[in-house]
Amino acid sequence: MTDFDPERFEDKYVHYFTELQRAYKNAFEQMNETYDSELIHAIDQQILNESEPFYEGDGEFRIELPDNPGERTRGVVVDQEKLDQVLDIYVDQLETEIRDVFGFE
Repeated sequence: MTDFDPERFEDKYVHYFTELQRAYKNAFEQMNETYDSELIHAIDQQILNESEPFYEGDGEFRIELPDNPGERTRGVVVDQEKLDQVLDIYVDQLETEIRDVFGFE
């Protein structure tokens, strides 16, 4: 577990890059075990690679997605409803993993 400082999180890629990388990896592994691997890889590489985590306070994090995430997926056939559903679950899992890495879980 890493000591967390909300002020340092503002410059997260300098101070917490390794921890965030671990959280993203853990979320990917959890999702890949449960859902279609092609879809999870597409979300990971084409949507979440442009996401931005923010600290909201009280141990809560928020993941900001790029604009029009559904339009970013290429190479995988999935309807918009399914994509939205799995993406929401993935983002929830990622927020949980970030909280866990920083000792809030």
